[in-house]
Amino acid sequence: MAQGLGETWMILPCWPSRTVESRVQGWLDEGVAEGEVSGIGSRTLLGTKTGVVGVCKNSQRCDQTVQARDCRLHQQEHRLKSRKMSWHPQYRSSKFRHVFGKPASKENCYDSVPITHSVQDNHFCAVNPYFIAVVTECSCGGAFFVIPLHQTGKLDPHYPKVCGHKGNVLDIKWNPFNDFEIASCSEDTTIKIWDIPKQLLTKNLTACKKELIGHTRRVGLVEWHPTAANILFSSGYDYKVMVWNLDTKESVIMNPVRTIGCHQGVILSMSFNTNGSLLATTCKDRKIRILDPRAGAVLQEANCMGHRANKVLFLGDLNKLLSTGTSRWNNRQLAVWDQDNLSVPLSEVDLDGSSGVLFPFYDVDTNMLYVVGKGDGNIRYYEVSADKPHLSYLTEYRSLTPQKGIGIMPKRGLDVTSCEIFRFYKLITTKGLIEPISMIVPRRSESYQEDIYPPTAGAQPSLTAQEWLRGMNKGPVLVSLRPCSELLSPQPLLPERPPSEPTTPFNQKEKLVVEDGQKPFSRVEEKVPRQAAERRLEEKKTRLTNGFDIECPPPKTENELLQMFYRQQEEIRRLRELLTQREVQAKQLELEVKNSRMNSERF
Repeated sequence: MAQGLGETWMILPCWPSRTVESRVQGWLDEGVAEGEVSGIGSRTLLGTKTGVVGVCKNSQRCDQTVQARDCRLHQQEHRLKSRKMSWHPQYRSSKFRHVFGKPASKENCYDSVPITHSVQDNHFCAVNPYFIAVVTECSCGGAFFVIPLHQTGKLDPHYPKVCGHKGNVLDIKWNPFNDFEIASCSEDTTIKIWDIPKQLLTKNLTACKKELIGHTRRVGLVEWHPTAANILFSSGYDYKVMVWNLDTKESVIMNPVRTIGCHQGVILSMSFNTNGSLLATTCKDRKIRILDPRAGAVLQEANCMGHRANKVLFLGDLNKLLSTGTSRWNNRQLAVWDQDNLSVPLSEVDLDGSSGVLFPFYDVDTNMLYVVGKGDGNIRYYEVSADKPHLSYLTEYRSLTPQKGIGIMPKRGLDVTSCEIFRFYKLITTKGLIEPISMIVPRRSESYQEDIYPPTAGAQPSLTAQEWLRGMNKGPVLVSLRPCSELLSPQPLLPERPPSEPTTPFNQKEKLVVEDGQKPFSRVEEKVPRQAAERRLEEKKTRLTNGFDIECPPPKTENELLQMFYRQQEEIRRLRELLTQREVQAKQLELEVKNSRMNSERF
């Protein structure tokens, strides 16, 4: 054995061919002293070997066989490799490695939209499969636009607004279970719930459905519960989080179900876990808290000394949290936390020295994290894993125009025929423009890609308000994104029944099978009165605008036409299955009639 230059060499013999005294001497001159060569004498080397070779036992586990005289060069190779490994991480296989952002064309953007100039660190935009809502400026209080999704192009300067607040609107959120209901909060300390008509607005909407009064200072955030219907959370500058039950007949609600007052500063963000049993918040007191939203108790608390958190987000079912904020040196930073232990972050990633707030968006279905900076023009995206390093950088979408706010489309509103996995709506205040940006996985085939579209949360709640308040927890109702597998229309809840009241069974002829919590396909009634049919036709005509139905606009691109074709094919298939079921039921009834006749003839 020999040791030199920080490495250990194991001497291996070779068959003798000539004297190698010069080679051994050269090896000793490279830095290995003669006394460090043990177990082999010089006579043995000269008399039995033609050369001296060694196996490198470096800490990087090289185990490479090299000439002993080249030990210094081999050590330099190790240093270069270590530098390369530090700058270029190991290749990681991923189906989302080549995801790219595709901005919409000019005709598919929303132009001449007067976007708000508020300095609040909110999104100012909310999107669902039917409408896009944007906070705007108003001379007489706060207001926001509700624009049909297909109505792209230049906005009419006299387009009607939703303007019932007395102060500036600070946040808006669509009800995840009703695409025609939206919540807004304002500087006037109130929260309002609005019913948006299916037809286009012809005048300003000032009458709200419900008004929630409880905060003493302006309300900065609103958030719907992810699985329970009619449960809304709000946070204000009075350092309180309030839980509201909207399942009442009252138009003005004065008393919240629960008031959480554990915060010592303004609440900056709120986030629910998958089933809504936990609520994470960030506060200006630099603490991240995990709360029980029903009891209001603090379950976990992190005192961020080296990481000043601004936004927080649950990472699906990975049992982890992600927060965005700044480090001690005022660099923008991402931090991953263990949900059960918030003492020390699991990993931290420094981004840059900009001052804009980072908005994180997590896609539970693909385990991808999108980071959007306020005032930035780029969108970074990462792949999240349960193992270290937890965040694997993929790439970023770059643009020269900075964003004031951002909106995201729910998964059930994406274009699956173009392999779209996420869609942003970028607010560009300097141009008065709303630009859709689609995140696309490049695939050659335009058919439905099952591997990138797992079952996702649908538009149907898994719990009623009373069930959630009684302590029940359920995950979201999952639906498939395959075209026509689930209708995108909002599904009204059935009226709640007390637990003691038995449910009356449906008639056997009228019973339909409901699988995975999906709404059954609406069948054709056998006897429909003529007046009811005419009334439906009139209602459908009222929803027409510019010659087409706002719920089913005409296709604009080849992909949309193909998607409508797939939907029609799926509808035909469902009707055929329904017809087959009817035929089977008719045959069963015929057999029952025959059996009853035979039994009556016997008696």
